[in-house]
Amino acid sequence: MPGPAYRILTARTVVRCWQPADAPLLKAAIDASTEHLLPWMPWVAKEPESVESWATRLRGFRGRFDLDRDYVYGILNPDETAVLGGTGLHTRAGDKALEIGYWIHVDHINQGLATEISAALTKVAFEVNGVDRVEIHCDPKNVRSAAVPRKLGYVYEAILRQRTRTADGAPRDTMIWTLIRNEYPASPSAQAQIQAFGALGEALL
Repeated sequence: MPGPAYRILTARTVVRCWQPADAPLLKAAIDASTEHLLPWMPWVAKEPESVESWATRLRGFRGRFDLDRDYVYGILNPDETAVLGGTGLHTRAGDKALEIGYWIHVDHINQGLATEISAALTKVAFEVNGVDRVEIHCDPKNVRSAAVPRKLGYVYEAILRQRTRTADGAPRDTMIWTLIRNEYPASPSAQAQIQAFGALGEALL
């Protein structure tokens, strides 16, 4: 595996591993988007958190990234002065598999950013990380989120009933979408125009 990709350039964004110094930008994005995110992201119930708390959390994200335990990314504008959201290639999907997660700043929803980012990460997962399967999970009620894997050619597999919890502790269903390696070449993600770079700045894609 030549990766992981530490930095990914898409048409409109920079997707890169978090740094502790990103904490003020991240906090500003979450504070602005809390009401929008709360129905779908249970972790938002802990907000508002301090910049120092977020810096500590980002150190943890970076540590797990460097150890190839989990790959959590920030989504930033091209000059990296604002956080547009967060995403990740998560290792919880099992052997030779990664799960894509994402959230978008409330001021940037309905602009196709989640689809753009997920296409980029799908390409990175298969071509850099070398996985056999990529998954996207979402709440069945989250119509915007479910539209992303559908647009990218993922296959709807199942709804896992009451497998997770909402922010207030109520049981919640989870919709599972998957794309496997032999389906990837014909998917829209394979045509994504991106650049990806490793830890030393070397080009991976």
